[in-house]
Amino acid sequence: MSAPRQPRVTAPASAPPPPPAPPALVAPAVRRPALDWRIRFAGLSLIWGFSFLLIKVGTEGYAPFQVTFGRLLAGTAVLVAAMAMRRERLPRSARTWGHLTVAALLLNALPFSLFSYAELTIPSTLAGICNATSPLWGMALSVIALSEDRPTRRRVAGLGVGFLGVLTVLGAWQGFSGLDLPGTGMALLASFCYPVGWIYVRRTLAGTGSSTLALTGSQLFLGTLQLAVVTPLFTSAPTSFPLLPTVSVLALGALGTGLAVLLQYGLVQEVGPTTAQMVTYFIPVIATAAGVALLGEQLSWNTPVGALIVLVGAALTQSRVRPAAPPGPAEAPVAAAPEPAVVPAAGPPEPAADRAVPPDADAAGLSRS
Repeated sequence: MSAPRQPRVTAPASAPPPPPAPPALVAPAVRRPALDWRIRFAGLSLIWGFSFLLIKVGTEGYAPFQVTFGRLLAGTAVLVAAMAMRRERLPRSARTWGHLTVAALLLNALPFSLFSYAELTIPSTLAGICNATSPLWGMALSVIALSEDRPTRRRVAGLGVGFLGVLTVLGAWQGFSGLDLPGTGMALLASFCYPVGWIYVRRTLAGTGSSTLALTGSQLFLGTLQLAVVTPLFTSAPTSFPLLPTVSVLALGALGTGLAVLLQYGLVQEVGPTTAQMVTYFIPVIATAAGVALLGEQLSWNTPVGALIVLVGAALTQSRVRPAAPPGPAEAPVAAAPEPAVVPAAGPPEPAADRAVPPDADAAGLSRS
């Protein structure tokens, strides 16, 4: 009788090999601009500071509406070229185009034309100083129109200081003698248009899905169309093209309305809107120096003194209260593990200033012509 057959013992199947570890995620290298941001900041200040001189020279050969039309046409050409290089898509919504039409009127066509008409009778230095009042108007309007923007004592004080500076520039104690009131009023109205446009854009163009460059280029294009309609109604075709005014208008558009916008948003992306908006305080200084040195414009003592007071007030209106520091480790409550954070897609920045779409609410202090 044979011995009982022993059961075969088999080795347990080996567990499947673990999946290979995913490759480490390497953040793409950020391409840094060739020029240091300080150089671009200085260039932007010079471009916008000289804009008022270029307007003055342009109006010596062309009607104000023609200056504005040429400016917008040249600026649009620069941004269209930039959009083509980056393969940007135009906004598709008819509603977006409608809001951009209003923004183009408030931020481009109307203020540009007002400054051109103003400089027929007032010096470029005064126009540049009037432009510096935009943050003051913006602070006053934001309190009324934007419920989330509550004033602080410092900002209210800045508003009062700023308008005291305006009265100093205008020589109020002299009864505004020797001052062209219509021209000055148009320059102040132009600076008032910018914060109105910023608030409108902030309320209507957030979340369109289009890039800042696409919105800016589209806005300038619509502003150009508006001037193409208006200009023939109020002016006759130029019979000659004087060299210096023509070069001034082209430079005003290509540099002050085209290239400057690209520089502005590059600075905002690299150093943030708080640093980028500091360009506002250099513009009237450069505009005054250019007008006196190159155009021989005269200054009385109250003009630079008042301009300094305006800048101090504008700086105070742009100040923000720092958020409270988070509680220390001993005060922090014990909490469960947080869920993965969801970062919402950023909506398009609000149009600004030259005058397109500033990158966020803090950039509303950027004002220039």
